[in-house]
Order: sequence, then C-alpha cells, then structure tokens
Amino acid sequence: MNNGESINELSAEQISTDQISADQISADQISTDVRNAGVVGAGGAGFPTHVKLSAKAEIVIVNAAECEPLLKTDQQLAARYPDQVVKGLILAMKATGAQKGIIALKAKYKDAIAALEPCIADTDTLELAIMPDIYPAGDEVITIWLTTGRRVPPGGIPLNIGVVVNNVQTLINVARAVDGIPVTTRTLTVTGAVKGPKTVTVPIGTSLRDVLELAGGIDPDLTYISGGPMMGTLITDLSTPVTKTTGGLIGLPKDHPLIKRKGMSVETVLRIAKTVCEQCSFCTELCPRHILGHELSPHRLIRAVNYKNVGDPRLVTSALTCSECGVCEAYACPVGISPLRVNIALKAELRAKGIQYQGELGKVDPMANHRLIPSSRLMDRLRLRPWYKEAPLSFDEYQPDEVTLKLQQHIGAPAVPVVNVGDVVQVGQLIGEIPEGALGAKVHASLDGTVIQRTAQTITIRKGGATQ
Repeated sequence: MNNGESINELSAEQISTDQISADQISADQISTDVRNAGVVGAGGAGFPTHVKLSAKAEIVIVNAAECEPLLKTDQQLAARYPDQVVKGLILAMKATGAQKGIIALKAKYKDAIAALEPCIADTDTLELAIMPDIYPAGDEVITIWLTTGRRVPPGGIPLNIGVVVNNVQTLINVARAVDGIPVTTRTLTVTGAVKGPKTVTVPIGTSLRDVLELAGGIDPDLTYISGGPMMGTLITDLSTPVTKTTGGLIGLPKDHPLIKRKGMSVETVLRIAKTVCEQCSFCTELCPRHILGHELSPHRLIRAVNYKNVGDPRLVTSALTCSECGVCEAYACPVGISPLRVNIALKAELRAKGIQYQGELGKVDPMANHRLIPSSRLMDRLRLRPWYKEAPLSFDEYQPDEVTLKLQQHIGAPAVPVVNVGDVVQVGQLIGEIPEGALGAKVHASLDGTVIQRTAQTITIRKGGATQ
C-alpha cells in the first residue's frame, strides 16, 4: 500500500488479503521482521517492539486514545490507515498468541471509529473499546483498566496481567515491517501558537528547526515543547533531531504558565514545596496510579522529602511507580507545587542506588471513575484553549538536506554504527546494529545520501554524494 492510499480506496478483497497474510507468517518470523525493521514503541520511551512480541499474552490493546491534549497523530493515522492498524494488531496477536485484540479510542474520534469499524466487522476476536474523553486515558495502565478491568501491579508491566499495549503508529510500523519496510519516518503533530498547525511525516533525523519551517517557521516570541503539554519537555536546541519517539512539537508564548513551570529548576521546586505545601492531599486523591490501588501518595512524598526522607522507606521508593503524567502539578495542586518534579528527582536517586519498589496492589478508590479529569476541564486549567486548533494531516513528502540519526532512540543499548564517513547510503539501509546480547533496536538511513559525520551517539547523512 502506498502512503497516499486510505481504507476508502481499498477493496474488501485487498483488506482481506492483508489479514490473510498475517495468518501465513509464523510468530517467530513476525518478531524477527519487526526486529529487523527497527520498530520501537512510538508513543512512549521506545521499548523495542520485537521484545514485546516475543512474549506471550492474552490480550493485545491498540492505544489510540491520544493521551496528551493538543496532539492528534494517532487519531489521524487510525482514520487514514485503519487497514494497516488492524493488520498490525493481527500480527501482534499472532506473535504473542493473544486471543483478543482491542482498539481503544475516545468517542470523539468519530473519523477513526468510522474507518476502523468495517475492518473488524467480520471477526469475533477484535473489538473497539470507546473510552470517555478524560485524562490520562492513553496512559497504558489507565487504558488497560478502562478497557479490560485489569490492573497492572505497582512496579509491574502489562505483561504481568497478560496484556501487551502498542500505539497506532507502532502497529502501522509492525504491519510495514513484515513487508520488509524499516522505520525511517515519524509522524508528529506541530501545533500550539505556530502559524500553521499541522501533522507532518518527516524522515527520522530531521531537525526540529526544519519541522517548524513546515508549520510556518520559527517565532522568536515562542518557546517550544517536545511531546505533549503535560509530559513534554522544553526544547533548548532546535537542531535536536526527530527520533522514533518524537510525539509532537508545541509552540507557546514564553510567558505561558506551562513554559514557566517547566523551566523551573529542581532547587526552586523543592524550595517551594518546603515553603507552601499544606498537605491538602489533592495531588494524591487525583493521582491516576493511586486511585487504581497503588501506594504512590504524592503529598506524603513531599512531606518525606521536606523532612529528609523521614518515614517508611517503602513510601519513598513508591516514587518509582510514578507515571509522570503531570496531574499532580498541572491540575491538582492549589499552591503551585510540583510533586512530579520531586518524584522525578527521587526516581533518579533511587535508580542510581539500584533500589527497586516492593509493594502490593491495594483496592481501587471507590471514586476512581469520578477522579479522572475531563479533557475539556484540563485544557482550561492549562490555559490552552486559545491554542486548541485543527492540525490537519499533511501528505506532502518532505526531504531535508541533512539528517542526524541518534543511535539510541529507544530503551536499551545504543546501536553500533555499521557505516563510515564517506559511505553512500539509501533510505532503509541499515546503519546501526543491535549490540550482541543487548536490548536495543536497529537504526536505518532515512535519506539517500552520504555519511558526513559519525560519532558514538549519532550518524549524519547529507543528501546527494557530496562530502565535506
């Protein structure tokens, strides 16, 4: 299928053929093809997908909920390429031995729902799960709970309860992988206060500066966030390249509260916490992990840090179970404290010491369904309503003059370069291999051109045959 085809342009016979092809390939071959294509989780930290597909599960969930406000990539891709999403889901089920596939999305994604429904109409093993328009629907733990009723234990992973979760773009890449197509592009939403919000597909390694040019150019009055408004990070260098996990690019005025909060130092955050925390516990009552029965209690962690970690040592280690969703700092706290940043600092310290969390799963908060945050209310609280704009999916093919591909775009060890400066490469050619015996992902050239620089962290390719 070419990049311009949609489900409406394909016949039922073609859709059926795609699904039959999943039945004709072995589970081991699916995992191998996905490994060779360099597929990683496109919606999170970039866990190598072939490892997930090598495990055994009962249920595979397609996370199409688009957790973060403003971002639109997954819903648009699901509406445009539903056949590829379903093919990827069927392949993931075959690889893991799962007997059930669930496509989880929000009711407001009407185009995606309308496109997906015909693709699953003739099967009893696939279903759409329509979730409420709340945050953080899209967080995999919340998505699993809302769609299956199962709960991931604190410090655990979905596989502990027989579930594998992948997002839309990941499964499209899985579908392409079995056809021998490696991951060389990334689709992301460019939005906020930029001149021309849109969702674009660019070669991996394209600079964020070049991506912004596709949406009207760089505005000196804006500061940019990589990712979503809740969990994204401030961009300090626009030469930073797009990776397999770059979810979005958001421009906001420099004096916007989100920009100010994300720009605060950890020292400032801790000083504010020690000065004004009144232990109201709102952060804990609204914490998505806590309401599902996890021990994580942000207000108690703030208290422990303020008094030099006095208290139950297990309480302090519960910071390791924080999903970093940002509810505590962006929505819950009435006095501007950031339990999130405190948790992140604690997690770094605990991991450096090799400490792991050991705790049990408690009861679900009886008010859990009522403590999840309506997306519209979150938008108002974040003062993002003026920047909530359409970001239509563009089908323009963009090729920069140069790309810089990181050798570590995933959880695990960096890829090992297999090309040298001066080598001429083609799109899809392997340029970074998984180290022997390590967790990792392969990296492929995203541009036809010449390798002009190779470091321990990156490989830079310039279009054409000229070197410098």
